[in-house]
Amino acid sequence: MVAQTDEDAIKRVIEKESTAYFNVDYEAWAESWVQAPHAYWSYTDASGTRFLEGWEAMKNSLTRYFKSAQPSSGEITNQWLEVRVYDAGAYVRFTQLVTDGTDRTETTQIRVLEKQNGHWRVVCMQATGRSPVR
Repeated sequence: MVAQTDEDAIKRVIEKESTAYFNVDYEAWAESWVQAPHAYWSYTDASGTRFLEGWEAMKNSLTRYFKSAQPSSGEITNQWLEVRVYDAGAYVRFTQLVTDGTDRTETTQIRVLEKQNGHWRVVCMQATGRSPVR
């Protein structure tokens, strides 16, 4: 059984990371991550897959996004499907819907987190946009 305090803290970090990303707040977004060579970021949608391996690659690539994107004033809704804690690590699976008037899609997501110095941080993010059923 996951301790409720860990589960709540894990969800808050994921919510902070997502909100910071959509609000184009680099400092808050970076603070949510384990800044290490084993960090991993991946997004797949109808246009293809983009992935970044290691904090330096993430920082270098996503800095362009944080300099050019416009902040979203939308609402982020997460449906938590699974939260598993393993000592100082956690696996989380959820769906996320961003409602902001743009052409956003619901995504299914996986996060892996590590607890460092008493704080949970994201170390791996994988998001896949849902394709319309045909």
